[in-house]
Amino acid sequence: MALLFSQLLPSQARAQVVTSGPDSVLVLTSEADTAQQKQFFLSGFKNLGRPGRAALFSAVIPGAGQVYNGAWWKVPIIYATGGVLGYFIIDNNNKYQDFRTALNIRNGNSDNFYQVYDAYFYDPVYGDAVQNGTQNLRVSRDFYRRNRDLTIILSVLAYSMQIAEAYVHGHLREFDVSDNLSLRVQPDVFRTPATNGVTPGLTLTLYTRTK
Repeated sequence: MALLFSQLLPSQARAQVVTSGPDSVLVLTSEADTAQQKQFFLSGFKNLGRPGRAALFSAVIPGAGQVYNGAWWKVPIIYATGGVLGYFIIDNNNKYQDFRTALNIRNGNSDNFYQVYDAYFYDPVYGDAVQNGTQNLRVSRDFYRRNRDLTIILSVLAYSMQIAEAYVHGHLREFDVSDNLSLRVQPDVFRTPATNGVTPGLTLTLYTRTK
């Protein structure tokens, strides 16, 4: 059996095979190990394939995966959706903060009235409407807080969907869509575990016609 060892010198570190043969194994020393670590990221990126790279690009920069897949026309839709959702997040949050501040002032019995929108529904100076005004402030505060949180959730979903779309489109680009692609429809029978029997059905098969 071949004998293998790694020799380290003060000035250099390298992998060395003393004898060669079917049982020889290359031992990695510091320099070889460092070189392998540098190549790990690039090799992992290459192994992702087109769908994985498209999803990664869209995760880092929304719309980048669509550009990588050649679907440029989807980018304005993605950013328009992000712009609309961002506007509603900011708008609902600003109104929530306004009503929250007004309600805190009202509950603190402050002499300073925080003006918000329709004074008839929120102003405490209308006698019997004081309690209703406070309740309206509370309802409006909760309403805009709920809308803000819901819009944030929708934004996360939209971000995830554009990543998924880039990934799926990356797979679809590799499908054969040539004129030789045909669909075969034929009858078949399928087992039904619930009744331990069979039921008739149709089988759809995509195949490429050979000339």
